[in-house]
Amino acid sequence: MPKRTLQGVVVSDKQDKTVIVRVERRFTHPVMKKTVRRSNKFHAHDEKNEFSIGDLVWIEEHKPISKLKRWAVVRGEKRAKSEAPIEVDSEKRSAKKKGGSKAEKSDQAAAKPN
Repeated sequence: MPKRTLQGVVVSDKQDKTVIVRVERRFTHPVMKKTVRRSNKFHAHDEKNEFSIGDLVWIEEHKPISKLKRWAVVRGEKRAKSEAPIEVDSEKRSAKKKGGSKAEKSDQAAAKPN
């Protein structure tokens, strides 16, 4: 019988020689007739520690390697590293800081001469 092969995305690479891969499947719900997405996480053996979070990998059934590992990474594609870091919208945060609380606003309004 051929070994099953699944495609997924690495969600964790913290362990040595192990990656956790999220495999997503889509199917039509039997009653609602709507396409549903379900995912499973598999622990897979990564001998060279070459894959990191976000990489697309193919895993294949394997004899038990440890308590949780029954899959091995066959091949994968590295995720493209973005050159510019993600910037947090600092304008919104600074506006919140400048605005202050309601009590401060009422104190400021009372202090203004009319």
